[in-house]
Amino acid sequence: MTASNDWTPSLRYPDPAIRSLDPRFDKYRVMLTNVERLATGTLWGEGPVWFGDGRYLLWSDIPNDRILRWDEETGATSIFRKPSGRANGNTRDRQGRLLTCEHGGRRVVRTEYDGALTVIAESFNGKRLNSPNDIVVKSDDSIWFTDPQFGIQSYYEGEIAEPELPMNVYRVDGKSGAMSVVAGDIVAPNGLAFSPDEKKLYIVESRAVPRRILSFDVSPDGIKIGNSKILIDSGPGGTPDGFRCDVDGNLWCGWGMSPELDGVRVFSPQGEPIGHIALPERAANLCFGGRHRNRLFMAAAHSLYSLYVNAQGAVGG
Repeated sequence: MTASNDWTPSLRYPDPAIRSLDPRFDKYRVMLTNVERLATGTLWGEGPVWFGDGRYLLWSDIPNDRILRWDEETGATSIFRKPSGRANGNTRDRQGRLLTCEHGGRRVVRTEYDGALTVIAESFNGKRLNSPNDIVVKSDDSIWFTDPQFGIQSYYEGEIAEPELPMNVYRVDGKSGAMSVVAGDIVAPNGLAFSPDEKKLYIVESRAVPRRILSFDVSPDGIKIGNSKILIDSGPGGTPDGFRCDVDGNLWCGWGMSPELDGVRVFSPQGEPIGHIALPERAANLCFGGRHRNRLFMAAAHSLYSLYVNAQGAVGG
């Protein structure tokens, strides 16, 4: 799978696809770079995760039931795993192992160094999870993930089934493996990310109208969250999905559902829009990668894009 010729990056510097909505975004722009399309051919791209030790990126193609691999050195794209359990969100734990949310398998799995799969979570109180969606790992090795019902609502992203549990956000303890519900009153929790100091947890409420990103205070012991606030109201047409924070606490969010909004919207730590990266299609999720975590990888509906920025991704995303 290689990039097609139906989209051409701008040859102009600065790239007009990169817009400052506020002067605070100017310092994060690299003027002599363009948005690149690295690969295309997915039905719904999701969950990019960077492996610097191998110089490659993995991302999910949910309807095609596969995880794809893009190689930085050669630019080649290959299949990393198929079937993938209709994999969605991916990240790495603090030991470098791949963690994956499976819509079809309705579970969270870890890929060991030898390629074996270890099930991290598939049920709670004896009931099956819905369809784990997105995932992050905290510095204490705890695993946090969202569990909406998207994967059990159709045969496109999973298998139709009756839900057995509410749409919760879970924490898996890094030492004991014990699971707990950290949020149970969010309407279809989706993307999530910690602030760089891990004092805040941000969660997309994807069936609120309009969609919004909620901010929670993390308890001093790192086990619970509380004091919910609306950090970002996406407004008409705004559809935040997956997102990550940079080291300054800005939120880089997959955005879109219209030509004017498709791409990545960047918000300050206070929730103010400061920048936008326009793409020719809906962006679902993203991550930072490259040698210095300054290359933004954007998984869109059908394609994988990248852009060098003057920002560094926060650790743990």
